[in-house]
Amino acid sequence: MNKMSEVRKRAIGDVAAGDVNDDHREDAESEEDNKIEVDEVSKTLPQGTNHTPDALASALSGMSDRWRNWIIRGIFTCLMVTGFGIIIYGGPLALMVTTLVVQVKCFEEIINIGYTVYRIHGLPWFRSLSWYFLITSNYFFYGENLMDYFAVVINRTDYLRVLVTYHRFISFCLYIMGFVWFVLSLVKKYYMKQFSLFAWTHVALLIVVTQSYLIIQNIFEGLIWFIVPVSMIVINDIMAYVFGFFFGRTPLIKLSPKKTWEGFVGGGISTVILGLLMSYVICQYRYFVCPIEYSEALGRMTMDCEPSYLFRPQEYTLPTETLQNLSNWLGWKGTITMYPFLLHSLSMSVFSSVIGPFGGFFASGFKRAFKIKDFGDVIPGHGGIMDRFDCQYLMATFVNVYISSFIHTASPQKLLQQSDGILSQVYNLKPEQQLQLFYTLRDALEHRGILNTP
Repeated sequence: MNKMSEVRKRAIGDVAAGDVNDDHREDAESEEDNKIEVDEVSKTLPQGTNHTPDALASALSGMSDRWRNWIIRGIFTCLMVTGFGIIIYGGPLALMVTTLVVQVKCFEEIINIGYTVYRIHGLPWFRSLSWYFLITSNYFFYGENLMDYFAVVINRTDYLRVLVTYHRFISFCLYIMGFVWFVLSLVKKYYMKQFSLFAWTHVALLIVVTQSYLIIQNIFEGLIWFIVPVSMIVINDIMAYVFGFFFGRTPLIKLSPKKTWEGFVGGGISTVILGLLMSYVICQYRYFVCPIEYSEALGRMTMDCEPSYLFRPQEYTLPTETLQNLSNWLGWKGTITMYPFLLHSLSMSVFSSVIGPFGGFFASGFKRAFKIKDFGDVIPGHGGIMDRFDCQYLMATFVNVYISSFIHTASPQKLLQQSDGILSQVYNLKPEQQLQLFYTLRDALEHRGILNTP
């Protein structure tokens, strides 16, 4: 009996295995039917460094490829830096709109690569789903920012109060709708490709949308927390290219064969020096150092404040006795006066010089995996938007974490802006919980000597 049962189980298992193998074989065949070599795919994607305006290409036709690329990159670098200065002059709103535009363009470039590589042009809804998830993600993250900085206005507008109260629930419902939409769009024989693209979309959202949300937060802390880090990445990229072009001999990393140790070191030293000089100049203007807050009295955003101690000159004693003796010997004081922000600027410049380039190496590895040179062809000599912002996203995350860890403190203005929402939450507590909150606050004030009760 045992042998018969074992034979029966084995037979059933073979049949089941045969069915599974047939399914796998069918899926594999369907995948093979649509398979396309990466080399062929790379030919269909735009290559920005090969894209040059006709007039400029004809003017530089007599030059070698090396110097032609140098001039093209130089011209469009100057144009981008000039454009960046104009956007800064336009103020916080212009910077936030630019961040959103850049985010959308970066997302489009990443999604287009996935769409081309996986070649499922006949399958429904992939592009629509990708953009739907982008809109949903932006609704959630930008809604969080609006609630943080415009709480007073939003809570006093009846129809907006509902959106604030149920913001996260609405965001979740929107995402679930997209999730259900994706499941209903699944097509037999293409499951693997569809799930790969689903993952591709979410990774793109994580890289692009989340980082742009952090950039917006940095802008609200003060334009200096946006301008200085962004400029440091630009300086590092330019100076590394210059040093690598003229002095580069030693390869740095296999992922990016054109990167050299000479460019890496030269770019890093230049970033520290120029970053400190730029920070010293910017610290002197309230327009750049004041947090961006909504003024209920003025009915608009304001950037006027009494600068914090970070942006006021402070006197520091030289850290070692050797330096103090050297200073006395030279007839100088044993102290140094500087803006405290310069110390934080030094931290950011070191990060942008040492770790920042790894964002570019990551992007290089991604491009080499699909044998493409650039993410797009928007910027001649440079590539796509993502080619210029691969390091910026990494830097934005560092700055946001740095501010929350070492700089950020609760400001009275922000607490007052959020007071309506806080009070509404207190009113919703049970009576005994409200009393507990009252007694806890009273005891804390008495212990600090702020409140004296008979």
